[in-house]
Amino acid sequence: MDISRRKSGVSYFRFLRILKINMAPSTIVTFISLLLLVVTLAAVSAKSKYTFATIESCSGCSLNRLPDVKKFIFEDVPKYNNVEFKHIQGASPELVLYDENEEEVERLNLVSLTREECNDLLLSKGFTKSIPKKDEI
Repeated sequence: MDISRRKSGVSYFRFLRILKINMAPSTIVTFISLLLLVVTLAAVSAKSKYTFATIESCSGCSLNRLPDVKKFIFEDVPKYNNVEFKHIQGASPELVLYDENEEEVERLNLVSLTREECNDLLLSKGFTKSIPKKDEI
């Protein structure tokens, strides 16, 4: 404990209590500001992280051994906005995610997923299904 505080008649605990009272408003303002910054950055990041995606895979061979993934690729993928199938001979099925600069951000293997899990994955990455036009109904 500092001797100068002792001589002034202010106890150490009273000094700490005064310090807390004086710092509380600025601490709260700082905390709220940081919280708002984190929430804002998370919202911006979630919206703009992925601009489009491709599903890269062969169209036969190994895909024939994965009936759920094959149905996902040929029946579900065409219904999504900004997602397309890219045929690559002999390739294992992968979801490739790109940012607004058309740079690859993430690559995920689809081999172990079910059809439902593949759809959930696209939805969790922010992709939406297109609304069918009247002549398609």
